[in-house]
Amino acid sequence: MARLLLIEDDLTIRTPLLRGLRERGHAVAAASTAMAGLRDALDDRPDLVVLDLGLPDLDGRELLRMLRAVSSVPVIVATARDDEAEIVRVLDAGADDYVVKPFTAAQLDARARAVLRRGPAGVDAQDPSLVVGGLRVDPRSRQVTLDGTLVELTPREFDLLHHLAGRPGQVVTKRELLTEVWQIPYGGADKTVDVHLSWLRRKLGETAQQPRYLHTVRGVGVRLEAPAVRP
Repeated sequence: MARLLLIEDDLTIRTPLLRGLRERGHAVAAASTAMAGLRDALDDRPDLVVLDLGLPDLDGRELLRMLRAVSSVPVIVATARDDEAEIVRVLDAGADDYVVKPFTAAQLDARARAVLRRGPAGVDAQDPSLVVGGLRVDPRSRQVTLDGTLVELTPREFDLLHHLAGRPGQVVTKRELLTEVWQIPYGGADKTVDVHLSWLRRKLGETAQQPRYLHTVRGVGVRLEAPAVRP
């Protein structure tokens, strides 16, 4: 049973979602304002937050940035806009996934389970760390170190890096990443992958123009490999 926090001010949306998610076995709390949601997220430490962007006291993206500054809890953003620019903005702000209104409790449940599926409870305790050059990815603790230094990643960033580290030297397509990491078998927006790869590169101290570990193969996907050792 997952503990979810639903931050939604519209009672006509909040009530059926609460009922539907609880019927599907989740423990769900709700908040109707941004500040109440932030307080509940920090005090109750839910497994996942569902965040509406149109809140009465604060823009949802601003709340997401505040939450990201103090917590790595997975966040699914609920938005009424389905344009690419809006989606990129919420992903840039730190969302792990998004749903476009209107949506049902069943759809949200599927998204929540997909986001949580690769959490600590789903990790094989016997699975060894993956090591690529100076990069170590430990699925047991869900920690990443680079040359011995801890790298702080969001849950989605960790899942993405773990998937790539399990295939060192191989070109992994964006479709595969969407299917295996985002659990979206029908495909999706490549921008979702691009944004998260950009975040990973920044945290690994590299850029697309000057890669060390993450190498873009134009028109195909991305390859993770250890930096070449200079003679």
